[in-house]
Amino acid sequence: MFEQTFKNIDDILYKDAGSDSELDYIGQTSWIMFLRYLDELEVDKADEAELKGEDYTYILDEAYRWENWAMPKNEEGQLDHHKAMTGPDLVAFVDQKLFPYLADFKQKADSPKTIEYKIGEIFSELKNKIQSGYNLREILEYADSLPFRASSDKHELSHLYESKIKNMGNAGRNGGQYYTPRPLIRAMINVIDPQIGEKIYDGAAGSCGFLCEAYGYMYEHMKKNTKNLKTLQENTLYGKEKKNLAYVIGIMNMILHGIEAPNIIHTNTLGESISDIQEKDRYHIILANPPFGGKERKEVQQNFDIKTGETASLFLQHFIKSLKTGGRCAIVIKNTFLSNADNASVSLRQHLLESCNLHTILDMPAGTFTGAGVKTVVLFFQKGAPTKKIWYYQLNAGRSLGKTSPLNDKDMEEFLTLAKTKKESEKSWNFKVSEINEESFDLSPKNPNLPEEEPLRSPEVILEEMKSLDEETSEILKNLKELI
Repeated sequence: MFEQTFKNIDDILYKDAGSDSELDYIGQTSWIMFLRYLDELEVDKADEAELKGEDYTYILDEAYRWENWAMPKNEEGQLDHHKAMTGPDLVAFVDQKLFPYLADFKQKADSPKTIEYKIGEIFSELKNKIQSGYNLREILEYADSLPFRASSDKHELSHLYESKIKNMGNAGRNGGQYYTPRPLIRAMINVIDPQIGEKIYDGAAGSCGFLCEAYGYMYEHMKKNTKNLKTLQENTLYGKEKKNLAYVIGIMNMILHGIEAPNIIHTNTLGESISDIQEKDRYHIILANPPFGGKERKEVQQNFDIKTGETASLFLQHFIKSLKTGGRCAIVIKNTFLSNADNASVSLRQHLLESCNLHTILDMPAGTFTGAGVKTVVLFFQKGAPTKKIWYYQLNAGRSLGKTSPLNDKDMEEFLTLAKTKKESEKSWNFKVSEINEESFDLSPKNPNLPEEEPLRSPEVILEEMKSLDEETSEILKNLKELI
């Protein structure tokens, strides 16, 4: 039912003149789903208050509640066509009244941590792109049919939403930045093993895949009580995201995973000088896949000790500074970071090795990131003590990874098993940092445990073998003639 509803909404958006791509589809679906979710949340809270004999103050004024503008119903519970807006009237209401009203919550909210602030942020950044009010009316009816109340419903919706994010990532270059393969994220979280009471941060949050998976992991492993749940919901998961659409998608993704008011800030993380980061701003755990490439402006580079236009290298500096002493980090980065010979890359590798224990490097195969065409590694490190030994693991899925054959959880099993003991194998080995070249600080994987290949034969050996085979063939032919 849910899957078909999402497909029906996409089909309508495809027909509408205002939506051009998968990115538009998920953006438009997101703001409608958010308001649908908000309506259910308000109804739930009003019911809870009534059971306690208390009054509930609605967040939204009556005219802007779902039941009044989106889906007014008659006594039989059917859409009341006399009250329901459609066509140009509906688009005019959404564009000229609803969005400005909701955007204004950003100014009125008490704190960025509140759902009121999130409402204001979302509707300040997004625009309604659905041009036909008749198409919008159909989409609202489909959205109204989605149940948000039961946890099983939210679970299924979150899976469907994740698949939409994945499709968006596969659809093109712009979408890829929002999607990190979930089996890789789960493996990273498994190694880091976050615990209740620890604060987790992703400064390049995108669709919040790391934070959603961390929430699931911690919820599954924690003692189930009110205190732990409140800590997990409110004081554990933090993120920053620069791009409008990614910010909205990330908020919606976290809400569907059960986090009511996500601690996601809409800002350019790299706009903050790392010299301004204080102990109160630091985190126990950082999980991230910062954007590759990108040439950051000179004024942004001034915020960092090691100046470079490479976005991921700036993020790595930000993450090291944002970790508490003893804090743990797992970050996806382009594999060229390990060997680039420019001064900034060499200095950053040296800084990483001297300020943190880079204990594990996971070398991922080509095709891990569908459509990205880059090879990546995952760096696992702990801040506070220099690196003495690095355990490398080269993942080989035994097949070509890509859109039709993506990375799966089974592919990560051997890595997770060996990572516990740092055991050596054909795919894994240990490297002593005392043996590093102190001019280049080159960390590129050089597996000493690969089985030796047969050496190539010299031309002389090949000619000798051909001569021997010719003689053998002549002897066989001679014997055949004698038999005849």
